[in-house]
Amino acid sequence: MSQKKDTTVYKALQCRQESLGNKPREETISLELIGEEPFLINIDEKPYSVVMRTPGEEIFHAAGFCLGEGIAGSSDDFKTIGYDKDLDPNIIDIWLTAERKEKIHDILERKIFVSQTSCGICGKEMVRDLYQKITPAKDSFTVEIGSIFDCINKLSENQNYYQSTRGSHAAIIFDSQLEKLSFAEDVGRHNALDKAIGKALMNRQLSKAKILVLSSRISYELIQKSARAQIPVMISNSRPTALAVEMGKRLNMTLAFPVKESELIIVCGKERIIRDKS
Repeated sequence: MSQKKDTTVYKALQCRQESLGNKPREETISLELIGEEPFLINIDEKPYSVVMRTPGEEIFHAAGFCLGEGIAGSSDDFKTIGYDKDLDPNIIDIWLTAERKEKIHDILERKIFVSQTSCGICGKEMVRDLYQKITPAKDSFTVEIGSIFDCINKLSENQNYYQSTRGSHAAIIFDSQLEKLSFAEDVGRHNALDKAIGKALMNRQLSKAKILVLSSRISYELIQKSARAQIPVMISNSRPTALAVEMGKRLNMTLAFPVKESELIIVCGKERIIRDKS
């Protein structure tokens, strides 16, 4: 077994079923699998969250996670953000400014949780609470439908892990000129989005973000993360969940997904997508 930081190569048995009555053909192959390790985020010396993720880009991951959780509103809210004093790649230590800590003391008082597939929402009361804490998207941005398909194609063009492991999710963010602001890949779809948003945030380009393309479905958690990042247009490769659409409508967002190479279904926010140039 050979080990890299983000993938692992295993020996596996490949079987091919032959015609009836013949013995299946078997051969040993090398199989590259995407990495998955626990990742601890400490805030002001206290453990805040543990997530399972693909190693790499930990600072961006932590920054994007903090934005989605409402812990940070901008990169200026971080006094420092970096690897643990022992340089453990699975631990990031974050220190917030005094002003930010005062604003979010209720969030910081929560107990540690392990995030596996969602952020642990409980009940429609919390959903309604989220609506009140997130600013709805603005209406000024529009994009031609053909450009949407160009963005979808660029997602797959940027993927590396998926080509070799078939086990990753990806997120890519574009500005109003359809220039790529950031891209990330991870075993978890939430992590991929956190990393992509974190890159744009820490590079001070998040205010330019207009279009997000995801390899996976849009769920309410991804709506929450994107809305906090003020990204108005979300495109996914599969249908969104019903709760995601409800949140998307309430937050004035555009949600869509392709069903063919040139066919797009717009679930909400159709005004932002120009279907007829005339």
